[in-house]
Amino acid sequence: MNYCDLTGKKAIVTGAAQGLSLGMAEGLMEAGAEVCLLDVNPKVKEVAMEMVKKGFKCHGVIINVIDEKEREEGFNNAIEILGTLDILVNGAGVQRRHKCEDFPMDDWNFVMNVNLNAVFALCQLAGRHYLEKNKKGKIINIASMLSFFGGYTVPAYAASKGAVSQLTKALCNEWAEKGINVNALAPGYMDTEMNVALTDPSNPRNKTITERIPANRWGTKDDMKGPCVFLASDASNYLNGVIIPVDGGYLVK
Repeated sequence: MNYCDLTGKKAIVTGAAQGLSLGMAEGLMEAGAEVCLLDVNPKVKEVAMEMVKKGFKCHGVIINVIDEKEREEGFNNAIEILGTLDILVNGAGVQRRHKCEDFPMDDWNFVMNVNLNAVFALCQLAGRHYLEKNKKGKIINIASMLSFFGGYTVPAYAASKGAVSQLTKALCNEWAEKGINVNALAPGYMDTEMNVALTDPSNPRNKTITERIPANRWGTKDDMKGPCVFLASDASNYLNGVIIPVDGGYLVK
């Protein structure tokens, strides 16, 4: 039996027009799942078409996850397209950088709305779907190294990702016995659009961070594929409420 085979499974991945979310969505499709990509970026439609050309079952839905009406309509539209739902990956996330004493409340609220409030709301929608259909389901949240550390100039991001970690545990406590697995992946330092300030070789922190990673490199979206497929599959049926670092060993050094 191939425990990581997702053939016939239906998945929603948010924030999937690019970056780590797109990598995870592609990993799910490579394992056999049909995936609906949700993103505020209109490019998501084009990305979905590119996946279809590769032979995958993929759809794109434009949705602003922090707009309550649009979020619920987009989620329901995705389920209508897919027919049902087995896997939700809450990949949408944003970052804003300012010194703590100068951090604007508008940026604070924006980060918290995308990274935490929308995540909880989508978990609720998926949880209700699973419970109403009396079926098992997987929810995969995206935590961060800043679920463990405070970071620099990113208080809102750190607060939101710390909260995502705790939210994952809280949902597990209520839904695990119902057959709903709620877990989170905590990406380490990833070479993505969000981290361009840190991946710049002229930034002193780039060298400091890289030297602490035992794998001696920053992660890529492909590094998220296997862990995501694992949490979406039957291989992880007895895992619940865990936060799995995908960090090249950064946390243990």
